[in-house]
Amino acid sequence: MPTSAEKFISDNGAKVHDRVRIEAKGLIYEGLILPKNNFSKDDIIVIKLDNGYNLGVSVENAKLTILAKAEKKEASIESKEKNKDLPSISILGTGGTIASFVDYKTGAVSPAITAEQLVNSVKALDQVANVSAEPLFSLASEDMKPTHWEEMATKVKEMHDKNNHGIIIGHGTDTMSYSAAALSFQLTEISNPVILTGAQRSPDRPSSDAHLNLVGAAKAAMSDLGEIGIAMHETTNDTNVAIWRGNRTRKSHSSKRDAFNSTNEGPIAIVKEKIEWKTKYKSTTENTTLNAGFDSKIGMVWAHPGLNIEDWENMTSGKNGIIIAGTGLGHINSELLDCIGKTTKNIPVAMSSQCLSGSTNLNVYRNGRELLKRGVVETYDMLPETALVKMMWLSKHYSEDIKNKMNENIAGEISNSRKLS
Repeated sequence: MPTSAEKFISDNGAKVHDRVRIEAKGLIYEGLILPKNNFSKDDIIVIKLDNGYNLGVSVENAKLTILAKAEKKEASIESKEKNKDLPSISILGTGGTIASFVDYKTGAVSPAITAEQLVNSVKALDQVANVSAEPLFSLASEDMKPTHWEEMATKVKEMHDKNNHGIIIGHGTDTMSYSAAALSFQLTEISNPVILTGAQRSPDRPSSDAHLNLVGAAKAAMSDLGEIGIAMHETTNDTNVAIWRGNRTRKSHSSKRDAFNSTNEGPIAIVKEKIEWKTKYKSTTENTTLNAGFDSKIGMVWAHPGLNIEDWENMTSGKNGIIIAGTGLGHINSELLDCIGKTTKNIPVAMSSQCLSGSTNLNVYRNGRELLKRGVVETYDMLPETALVKMMWLSKHYSEDIKNKMNENIAGEISNSRKLS
C-alpha cells in the first residue's frame, strides 16, 4: 500500500525526479522529488532544493504543482566497468552516518544507504580504484557489540584470503576507535591494509565529509600499511585526510569534521594527491592472521570524587577484569585502596588515565605506589577505551597471563617513548 506521501505525489500526476513547487503552511518550496528512504515518515515528501540541500515537507494540506517532468531514462542497473589500469579494493559496510539519510520530520540521521549505493555516489573513487562493496551490518555505532568486532575481523580475514587487496570499513564515528582497537588485536598481521572511515555529516548533505574521507581511505587501502588505520578529515576544510593509528585514536569532538586525533602522537600519514608518511609504521605481511573473540565481562570504572566502596563493589561484581580510568597519573581515592587490593586477588585490575595526553606513572605519589603494591597494573599511555578492549581480548585468549600481557605492546597500543618505569 502506498504511503500518504506517495499517494500525494501520484494524485497530483507527479513522479520521482519531477521538478515541482510545493506550497505548505504558507511557505513555497521548489525542487526535485527524491525517492523515499526507509527512515522517512509516511507523510513526508523529500525534495532536493536548488542550493543542494534536501528538504522534507509534510503533505498534509499541501499543494503540489509540476514545473517540469523528469527526463525518461531506460531502466537499467548501473554497472561499472573495471579500469584495468587501477588496483582493486573493497568497502565493507557496517552503517553509521557515512551510510545514512536524514529523516526530515524528526531531523534524526539513521542508517539507510547500502554499501553499493555509497560507492556509486562517490564518483571520485572511479579515478582512484576499482571498488567493490559488501554489506555486513547496518548499525549506528553506539549499537556495536564485541560480537560485531569478531564478525568484522572474521570477514576481513575471509576477504583478504579471497581477494588479496585492501579493505575500507565504513563505520559510525562514535565508537570507531573501539572497533579499530578491537581489529588491531584480532588481526596483528595483515596482508593488506584495513582502513576504517566514517562521516560526521550524512552523504546527502552538501557539507558531508563522507566523500573526501572515502577517497583518502581508498588511497591508504592501496598502500603497504600493515596496521589498522582510521581515515578522517585532517582539518575542517575539504583538503586532506589524516590516517591515524587505530588503537591510539580518539574522537575528541562531537561534531567537527576533524574530530579525531591520536594521543601523544600525530597521524601516521596525510593523504593529499599522494600519501605523505609522517611516522614509522608496521608494513603488511604475507598473510592475515586471525585471533578473534572477546570476553564481554570486563568493566570500566571512572574514578571521580565521591566514588565509594559500595560503588566499587557494585561495578566490579561479576566481572572478569577491570580497567580504572584514573585521574592524573593514574589515581583513585584512598578509601578504595584496600577494596581494590581484594579485587586484584581474584581478577586483573589495570589503571589508565582520564587525561587527554601523557601517561600513567604509579611511582610518583603514595596512592599510586599503594596501588602497585596491591597488584594494580599500569597501562602507560594506552587510551582507557583501548585498555578496555585489550583486556577483553586478553581475557578470551590469554586468561592466565593478563597482567603481563597488559604491559606488552602487542599492536602499537603503547608508545615506547611514553612508557615510564
